[in-house]
Formats: sequence, structure tokens, C-alpha cells
Amino acid sequence: MPIAIRCALLEDVPAILGIGRRAPMAPRWTYEQFARLVGHDVVLLAEDVAEVRGFICANALSNEWEIENLVVDADFLRRGVADALLRELIQRAKNEAAAAILLNVRESNLPARRLYEKHAFRELGRRRMYYQDPPEDAILYTLPLDR
Repeated sequence: MPIAIRCALLEDVPAILGIGRRAPMAPRWTYEQFARLVGHDVVLLAEDVAEVRGFICANALSNEWEIENLVVDADFLRRGVADALLRELIQRAKNEAAAAILLNVRESNLPARRLYEKHAFRELGRRRMYYQDPPEDAILYTLPLDR
């Protein structure tokens, strides 16, 4: 399945919300929250045949980027969509001379943790009871970037 990665536009927010609603562990962000991200931060979409299949959001804070959300439509899991989104985000962060990328992930989300570790992210610490519904620790990961 050929996947194209592109920057999200404001008109993509409904598709982003739809994917997020179908993903059980995705944060329940509002239209306004996603619209703000699309307008000010980095939001990339994965598409095939003009259908949004996943997205990644990151805050570019000075020389550190923080991944806020990475969600793939349930019907397209394990098809390389998350991998393609993450690769593109890492490349864009490098192009912008970021020093590192940070993220939090649920301790129990082993597929996501394996994905990040595959891309050389390393555990930096733990945030106790960071997540709600259900309550769970977050594992903090970092990826130092060559400058």
C-alpha cells in the first residue's frame, strides 16, 4: 500500500478526529485543539488514495520536539503507516536542527514502544499515573538528534 505523507490542513481536522475517535487509547482532543495544532505546530498525515489513514502531532519547542499523538486507523495497523509517519517527523526535526524528540507512551502500549525503540528512542524515565481512563504510568522516551 503506497502511503503519502503530507502536512495537515484545517480541512483535515474532521478526518483526524474520526481516526482518533476509533482508536481506543487515543486522547479525546477537540476540534479546536487539533485546529490549533494544525495552525501552529507539526501535524503530518498518512494518506492512501486520498483517504487519511493516520496522523502524528508534535510541538516544536525551541530545539526540542515533543510528539503529542501518533494514531493509525485500526484497519491500517501493522501496515507501516506509523513507521512512515515517525520517519518523516524525525527527518523534519533534523531538517529544523532540533536537538531531540521527546514523547510519553503508555507503559502497556508495547507495539508503540517497540516502534519507538526501532527508531532509536531510549527510555528516559517514568511519569507515575500520567494517564487516566485507565490510570497508567507513562514511559518517557527521547531521541537525541545529530546536529
